[in-house]
Amino acid sequence: MTRGVLAVRTLTCVAVTLVVAAGAVPAHAQKAPPVSHTAVTDQMLSNAAADAKNWLSYGKDYSNTRYASSKKITTQNVGTLIPRWVYQTGGPIGSFETTPLVVDGVMYVTTPFNHAIALDARTGKQLWRYEHKQSGTPIICCGPNNRGLAAAYGRVYMATLDAHLVALDQKTGKVVWDVQVDDPTAGYSLTIAPLAYKGMIIVGNSGAEYGVRGFVDAYNATDGKRVWRFWSIPDTGWEGTWSPTTPEGEKLNRDLTKEKADFAKYKDSWQRGGGSTWMTPAVDPATDTIFIVVGNPSPDLDGSIRPGDNLYTESMVALDVKTGKYKWHYQYVPHDVWDLDAVSPAVLFETMADGKRVKAVGHAGKTGWFYIHDRATGKLIRKSQAFVPQENMFAQPTATGVRMLPGANGGSEWSPVAYSPDTRMVYVLGLHQPMNYITHSAPFDRGKLWLGSAFVAIPSEEQWGTFTAIDVNTGKIAWQNKLPDPLIGGALATAGGVVFTGGDGTGNFYAFDAKTGKELWRFQCGAGVNAAPISFEVDGEQFIAVAAGGNFQLRFPYGDSVFIFGLPKRR
Repeated sequence: MTRGVLAVRTLTCVAVTLVVAAGAVPAHAQKAPPVSHTAVTDQMLSNAAADAKNWLSYGKDYSNTRYASSKKITTQNVGTLIPRWVYQTGGPIGSFETTPLVVDGVMYVTTPFNHAIALDARTGKQLWRYEHKQSGTPIICCGPNNRGLAAAYGRVYMATLDAHLVALDQKTGKVVWDVQVDDPTAGYSLTIAPLAYKGMIIVGNSGAEYGVRGFVDAYNATDGKRVWRFWSIPDTGWEGTWSPTTPEGEKLNRDLTKEKADFAKYKDSWQRGGGSTWMTPAVDPATDTIFIVVGNPSPDLDGSIRPGDNLYTESMVALDVKTGKYKWHYQYVPHDVWDLDAVSPAVLFETMADGKRVKAVGHAGKTGWFYIHDRATGKLIRKSQAFVPQENMFAQPTATGVRMLPGANGGSEWSPVAYSPDTRMVYVLGLHQPMNYITHSAPFDRGKLWLGSAFVAIPSEEQWGTFTAIDVNTGKIAWQNKLPDPLIGGALATAGGVVFTGGDGTGNFYAFDAKTGKELWRFQCGAGVNAAPISFEVDGEQFIAVAAGGNFQLRFPYGDSVFIFGLPKRR
């Protein structure tokens, strides 16, 4: 596909009916003011929640709320949204999961294979493009993808499939520094959108499916030198407390006698323990606490060769962001053999507990519950009603197969939730995929996929998605919409009372009333909208942007377009 801008003239809610050739600039753009690559400061990042104009980091602000304070698009006028311009990256295509950043009229996006692109946010005109040259063939799980950039200190920062962290000059796209984070030949890769915080760039690794050892790193934003590393798989204490249940009391059906007897034989299993940190953390600047979520142990379903609780897999972990030192953790599923990763990013908000307002941190689990913790201690305040069906959830997988719900993708997958302080609700994407879980013994082979398992969909059973609003003060479901396919993507809440999401394979991008769940608008984008949307303002207008390019995991249709929607321009 030719890369460039599609300038929209006449369109409907279903399709663009007339376009100008790719690369052309709309006539009205000729008079647009020159772009300015504003260097993002720590103060701008600290004040990002109130900044309606810009989208400065993956989750909008350090709280990861994905809440836009702009009120120009409302429940009354959202039905008139139209694409104002569309940018086609030109590929190469893969799971298109990028969240664009917008800084004072300039948009920065990434592609699945680590191209970084700067665009004029008024017109879609390309300003520069950097194409990272992969070192060899990346060893990656779940399709090639990249979830976006960090912008700070006059640079943009990208994590790569071949486990590099690259700093680019924000004005030109030229490489300032490039560091190798870990060994890509062992299965280490980076798909995370980095986080900028007080002179550091923070990233976490992918690769648990290859028997690597997970970590979170902080790098000096100026020169790329590593400041600290937190291993998400500890070298001592990996076995945990030999928990027979989840922390909330659900029985895990473990044979602890056998596990303890086998432990001496597999004492070094932590070295290949998995524990990817896929998603951008949240940070509480008041306490300098960073909240990470840690994914599955390795091998995935075969727990026989990794006895113990397997800390800190399937956990939320709080760290001192200045040093990377451990503060607390909460392990949702000790000794997970169901691939119930903690992957959807942590989000910060306040909730009511014992009649008091408490600073909280939440997480949408692949288990199908939304968990709410005390931010200071990790204590569970409440977990929500289940937002997807749950059946036979903690039965042990067998060689012949056991049917379970949620399926291998969740619950909620990596999809970030949105939180609205107006409704006091979080908006969660869910998947309903009945599957048989089958386990088998598999030897470790460096750089090779190491699952010890299979997830087999059940052809006779329907799959679908849920988009759910959960009241954070009660944990109860306020409303829920059933959508045609399992959902992977992300949500956006706005002060105009609208919540946006894609996520299914139909190519539709949706707008709902944030209070009631009533569908207000949809647009057919022609490929799976499996990325999280954003809001920004240029010249006093509010826009909604989202990538539409499909998803490898769910085999949703690929594409390479970034859509920018706005209200019809007044004549």
